[in-house]
Amino acid sequence: MRPGDTLVVWRLDRLGRSLGQLNVLLNTLHQQHIGFQSLVEVIDTTTAIGQFFFQITGAFAELERHLIRERTLAGLASARQRGRKGGRQKAIDPKTFAMALHLYEARTSSVQSICTHLGIARRTFYRELAAYRTCQAETR
Repeated sequence: MRPGDTLVVWRLDRLGRSLGQLNVLLNTLHQQHIGFQSLVEVIDTTTAIGQFFFQITGAFAELERHLIRERTLAGLASARQRGRKGGRQKAIDPKTFAMALHLYEARTSSVQSICTHLGIARRTFYRELAAYRTCQAETR
């Protein structure tokens, strides 16, 4: 950007994560004679009122981010206390894997027919089989 240009962003929070970052950036832009506009918050820092609203809006944006983070962490802690865990669920439950393993070890059906019958992917079965064998080897 060159002096006289104006940096335009959709929202103020797209520009930085903290009020400190926003202030440093705004000061840098000001020193280089570059304006700043935010379309959603309707802020134009080429005016004194715009600079004031930039500070106020930046402070509120930072407060909002902190509140969202606090609520998220509190929600995760509450879920953990209720026994809930985050992350993706297993693609195959232990009971289904046990049935698949029994059929696989009996050698009466192909892996494809076992997986089709139980509604699992072949790759999932082989991944669980590898984990099962690793666990078995470690316990020996």
